[in-house]
Amino acid sequence: MTYDVVIIGAGAAGLMCALTAGYAGRRVLVLDHANKAGKKILMSGGGRCNFTNLATGPANFFSANPRFCISALKRYRPEHFVELVERHGLEYVEKAPGQLFCAHSAKELLDVLLTECEWAGVELRLKTSVERISPQGEGMRLVTSVGRIEAGAVVVATGGLSIPTLGATGFGYDIARQFGLRVTETRPALVPFTLTSQWKGRAAALAGVACDVAVSVLRNGQRLGPGRDRQYCEPMLFTHRGLSGPGMLQISSYWQPGDELAINLLPGVDIPGALAEARRATPRRQLSTWFAERLSRRLAQALAEWHGEDPTLAELSNGHIDVWAERLGEWRIKPAGTEGWRTAEVTLGGVATDAISSRDFSVEGLPQLRFIGEVLDVTGELGGYNFQWAWASGVACGQAV
Repeated sequence: MTYDVVIIGAGAAGLMCALTAGYAGRRVLVLDHANKAGKKILMSGGGRCNFTNLATGPANFFSANPRFCISALKRYRPEHFVELVERHGLEYVEKAPGQLFCAHSAKELLDVLLTECEWAGVELRLKTSVERISPQGEGMRLVTSVGRIEAGAVVVATGGLSIPTLGATGFGYDIARQFGLRVTETRPALVPFTLTSQWKGRAAALAGVACDVAVSVLRNGQRLGPGRDRQYCEPMLFTHRGLSGPGMLQISSYWQPGDELAINLLPGVDIPGALAEARRATPRRQLSTWFAERLSRRLAQALAEWHGEDPTLAELSNGHIDVWAERLGEWRIKPAGTEGWRTAEVTLGGVATDAISSRDFSVEGLPQLRFIGEVLDVTGELGGYNFQWAWASGVACGQAV
């Protein structure tokens, strides 16, 4: 069996690379050990797949080399992918500014990619394992469960370690190490936090309660997070295990064991000023009632219980107002950890980009070997950025391979 290009991994990046190379006239084979292509596409976004973000830019990505992603993202932009799905009549919705989801089902998006691969003449082999890869002259030789395959180039699009139940493995990192490439430390990202016993019980009692927060990481006296304010302003969700929701998933990319979270439960509110004004206007009101006008009633009652007091507003001194302003505006909590690879949406870290071309994703000194997508040390924020990286890196590689 001989092909111009063999792509290992039938996920977002692999399929995008395959159809692009196929349309360029290459004979393309996609291999995957799973029994179905695009499993992560199907489960993402609650089964509706947040397939891109119109505001995608380099600042939305984590990498030891933050400039690496610039070239591919500039050449294949969100509007290019939108044009592709529109040609297939796929309906989509903008659930949050810039975040595009399938209107009905992620299966429709996967069908678009598989249809394009079919039209481009791509061959797809599932339930096929790769046992060995070695250079063969200017090409590559693969030993697989279906026999020996000769390839002009091999593209590794195996993804990261997140959600092993979908078949995620470290195989791509093993290939990188085999050929002398460095792999940066990998850890779960876009993942919920778990809490210690006392706080776990408190969170479990509030399971299902959500509120808008502003959250940062605190490490050695430094505040870590995005932008000038070093914080994400997104919803938080209490769970039976700890804290989740977009705000927590986002900040998990900054968090390391031992760090604290600083959570503002009333972002955008001048808490001391608002409490002082409420004390003047409605002095007989309970503090928990004031909370309940801004937070859920369950959370409002829990805040009073956690701190063992629920005074009337008239009973609040100026100093007491400052205490409550800190409790609400700078709730500090040290997570026990995260839920790990089981629920992490992506992998932080991966194949180091210092020996990878940002133009065509080839390995320095071994151009017949390439790496794309999540297997690389490029990780996006929550909100469609990781899929846009998959499309962009897949296209850039597919055009050049």
